[in-house]
Amino acid sequence: MNNYFIITFFILGSVFGSFFNVVGLRVPMQNFLTSNRSYCPSCKRQLSWYELIPILSYAFQRGKCKGCKQHISIIYPFIELFTAFLFALSYSLVGFEIELIMALSLTSLVAIIMVTDLKYMVIPNKILLFFLPIFILIRFFSPLQPWWSSIVGALIGFFLIFFIILFSKGGMGAGDMKLFAILGVVLGYQGILLTFFIAVLLGSISSAILLLLKQVDRKTAIPFGPYICIAACITYFWGYDIINWYVTSFF
Repeated sequence: MNNYFIITFFILGSVFGSFFNVVGLRVPMQNFLTSNRSYCPSCKRQLSWYELIPILSYAFQRGKCKGCKQHISIIYPFIELFTAFLFALSYSLVGFEIELIMALSLTSLVAIIMVTDLKYMVIPNKILLFFLPIFILIRFFSPLQPWWSSIVGALIGFFLIFFIILFSKGGMGAGDMKLFAILGVVLGYQGILLTFFIAVLLGSISSAILLLLKQVDRKTAIPFGPYICIAACITYFWGYDIINWYVTSFF
């Protein structure tokens, strides 16, 4: 029965991941509610139902539009797989508890933000403001320990990035700052600090690899949002174990 639910959440996650792709691509362009049917971004052809099957359609079409044969962005199947995996992981680690709603909500937020930041290098206020009251409400019924951890986490997340922006003269964006503040509500003060450390580590390693491969140069702007999102997921699911390992190993 447990495996049945894991598979169910994986499939459900892939479907939601497909929807999050649409949200992430359309909200920054202000056309989320004006366009009903999904279409090819290259030739604008409306897609049929069998071209919209999460993950499988991309594989069957070999990553190309059936009409114009232009390559489809790898972002689409990546977000579908990413969301599917985290939905299944959420149920596997949390089970049918109130906290499961938080896990699924966090996954939904980071999936959308990864799309918007990778595509447009923007973290929309509309998305953040939609999820903020949801996170606050869930933390009211499923608080962290101590209870004030979410409040302090939000403050640390906001001011940590605020001072980085202030002293680096734009090294990070206001969207990153607001995202960190909201994640602080979910992760608490210890979790948000760990998230920052992991995000910086992932960003540094990724940038170094891209530089070595000559995919970017030192002046190329690289979105930091995806690293924050991945780091937040690592912290949410395994942060306690990481912090506990660190404390027991070095103190």
